[in-house]
Amino acid sequence: MRKYKTVEVSEAVLEDLMRQSPELIEPELKYVDHQAFTTRGPLDVLLVDSGHSLVVAELKVVEDDGMLLQGLDYYDYVLRNLEGFVRAYQHHKIDPEQEPRLFLIAPSFSVTLLNRIKWIRIPISLFTFQCLKFDEEKDEIVPIYKEVSPPQILPVIEAYSLDDRFNYITDSKMRSIAHKLVDEIKLLDSTGILIEPTKYDISIKITGRVFAYLAPRRKHFMIYTNDAEGKWTGYPVNNEKDIEPVMTLARTNFEKAGGKLK
Repeated sequence: MRKYKTVEVSEAVLEDLMRQSPELIEPELKYVDHQAFTTRGPLDVLLVDSGHSLVVAELKVVEDDGMLLQGLDYYDYVLRNLEGFVRAYQHHKIDPEQEPRLFLIAPSFSVTLLNRIKWIRIPISLFTFQCLKFDEEKDEIVPIYKEVSPPQILPVIEAYSLDDRFNYITDSKMRSIAHKLVDEIKLLDSTGILIEPTKYDISIKITGRVFAYLAPRRKHFMIYTNDAEGKWTGYPVNNEKDIEPVMTLARTNFEKAGGKLK
């Protein structure tokens, strides 16, 4: 087993690590630029995802509640000037019809920031990171990213479609797995379970209570539900094998929410 230690890095080093390997954050994520000019100051990193959405990434190497407002300022500037960014980075084939995304990347996030996130109605993802240095490779630093589960999103009364949510997943195999998982959950109670699209997710309810969310990503999806200790947690589904443990929790939380297994 390779020996390693956790090391601290500067924001400049973290930016460079992201430039070298953006796919470690999300599959097929590609680097576009860093320190691009905005009237709010230079934004940290620009990326493009597998669905050709522009991604604004705000980085911190310490926990910092202020990064949310800073990231929103940059996001606002990019959204208002999206056509200019599309022209400036033509070779990246950014789709101006796709809503940009906001990534916040830091070693940790406070409860305060996580609670504020539930009010944000834009595509936002949170990632913690650690940087590892391996003993046999003195200059090699490898960042490890992990997507963080935000608090339960409050429902908004608007009209969305399930097809829109499923089609956000660009990988056809993963899209089929998402359909399969929802179908399996629906079989727990074909008449009582309500599957509803929200602006960015799919809520799964029984007796009017949400017991799970499916959150589509480009190359995978997340299932948010309560863990064995009752804590609201996000579980990434990257292949069919990931379905079984998620279904076990879904059945348990289905019953806790008032459902009855047939």
